[in-house]
Amino acid sequence: MRISARADYAVRAALQLADARDAGPLKAEAIADAQDIPHKFLEGILNDMRRGGLVLSQRGGNGGYRLARSAESISIADVIRVVDGPLVSVRGVRPPELSYSGPAESLLPLWIALRANVRQILDGVSLADVAAAELPGRVSALAEDPDSWTNP
Repeated sequence: MRISARADYAVRAALQLADARDAGPLKAEAIADAQDIPHKFLEGILNDMRRGGLVLSQRGGNGGYRLARSAESISIADVIRVVDGPLVSVRGVRPPELSYSGPAESLLPLWIALRANVRQILDGVSLADVAAAELPGRVSALAEDPDSWTNP
């Protein structure tokens, strides 16, 4: 699985908004500067997040962006889906829409299992969890395994 720059930037922007929830709306420039994200690229991402119902925008001198709901109720998966679509696809196709034959037939359940595992992790972690550096136990355990940090 690859996390696109677009998804990475979107999650980082959402985390910046989660961290500033009590400070009022944040301008796109402030988010871009704080997270070292190209401003023009971020504007498109924020627009997708607004259309996806994750952020609200406010015009004017005191305007900017804020989360549309609490950081506890927005998962990392929610953010990725809004800007990139399905979490797991094979050649741009969702696994249930695939079919294989012969010795490749058992690939389909493998892709489905992979998708289920990705969903469990990304749907199970909220913006609030990451912003507070309090990942769920299962996620922390995976990250603490030294083998998780090596590239075979």
